[in-house]
Amino acid sequence: MGNEKIILGIDPGTTIMGFGLIKVVNKKMSFLQLNELQLSKYDDHYLKLKLIFERTIELIDTYHPDEIAIEAPFFGKNVQSMLKLGRAQGVAMAAGLSREVSITEYSPKKIKMAITGNGNASKEQVAKMLQSLLQLKTLPKNLDATDGLAAAVCHFYNMGRVATVGKSYTGWASFVKDNEKRVKKP
Repeated sequence: MGNEKIILGIDPGTTIMGFGLIKVVNKKMSFLQLNELQLSKYDDHYLKLKLIFERTIELIDTYHPDEIAIEAPFFGKNVQSMLKLGRAQGVAMAAGLSREVSITEYSPKKIKMAITGNGNASKEQVAKMLQSLLQLKTLPKNLDATDGLAAAVCHFYNMGRVATVGKSYTGWASFVKDNEKRVKKP
């Protein structure tokens, strides 16, 4: 990790896109910005996607983030909502990629766990913890902005860590020993 880094966190949505920025200097984070892009007044889904792309580009060009942390869509029952949310996320990711900014995706549970220690925390609990961590004077009316900020803070807490699922191994030999059925022998 370098001496100074800016992280843009995004909570993609087709009604409200929340975002927050933090600055990391010598492994200490500080608050930069928190806001949201209101999209509910637009009926055209493609126009919303265009606005998400343009706002993300504007944030990148203004703040020059080194990395983007984005909340992954949660799996819901409404397939159409999932598709729209996935498109919103994809457009925000495409904006970052077009400016060659690295992107990391986090599940909502992982973000909540990183901020509050509870993967099932409410939006209000996450917002209050962020307010305390970053000494925010006030919280926004809509908590989508704090969700975007939470993605950035989650990324800060996970920097330098390699994500592992399940057991870790000391080397290839120990993996093979524990997974003999998965290894194809000549």
